[in-house]
Amino acid sequence: MASLPVIGIPADRRMVGPHPFHMVGEKYAHAVARASHALPLLIPVLPEPLAVDDLLDSVDGLLLPGSPSNVEPRHYEDGPSEPGTLHDPERDATTLPLIRRAIERGVPLLAICRGFQEMNVALGGSLWQRVHEVPGHRDHREDKQAPLDVQYGPVHEVHLLEGGWFRPWAAGAESIRVNSLHWQGVKRLAPGLLIEATAPDGLIEGFRVAESAAFAVGVQWHPEWRVMANPFSVAMFEAFGAAAQQRAARRHATRG
Repeated sequence: MASLPVIGIPADRRMVGPHPFHMVGEKYAHAVARASHALPLLIPVLPEPLAVDDLLDSVDGLLLPGSPSNVEPRHYEDGPSEPGTLHDPERDATTLPLIRRAIERGVPLLAICRGFQEMNVALGGSLWQRVHEVPGHRDHREDKQAPLDVQYGPVHEVHLLEGGWFRPWAAGAESIRVNSLHWQGVKRLAPGLLIEATAPDGLIEGFRVAESAAFAVGVQWHPEWRVMANPFSVAMFEAFGAAAQQRAARRHATRG
């Protein structure tokens, strides 16, 4: 019987009292275990980052999760950070080079929310720091006073581009309804990324790496939320897990 593929999930570095902790939302690990049929492995984001190739030698895929923090704007040359923005420089230092090397090596990659923004920045794109203040764009933030089921409930449609990967996961539908819980978004799309989904205001909500040797996909919304109740989310996580399983088979064959 084939062993389950291992999917690494970079953590956030958070202070709990005087001590730094490394944390990943349970919903991400749960989605990897249930929908991707893989073993989630949390990756610490230490002040001295772990060696990128050593990390990638140990996993069959990477899931870049969402977070309350945002990529520091110095990584995409957009001036100072807007006041009140939470950052996680240790996570940036781990994930940005990890993304680039994972794509070079053909390691399957799924990026969600902050991870989606990290992926765009890592490959040379830029971000709007506050989408809701950009003329012509809607307010994509959630109501933090609402119950979680309301915060993570679907609020707008995204159009799925014809000929891409996303439409088959949606059983051929031209659009799906998604949740929206973000301040920031893609301003300039990185070279080599293909748009897969857009919001009604034109904001890019999904992309994939055009020339990647493996699965390399990002979405701005949160498909991990109640993943098994959403057919599109299940299809995407299953495709990600299948790509990780293929890499696991190759890794084990090389060892054998």
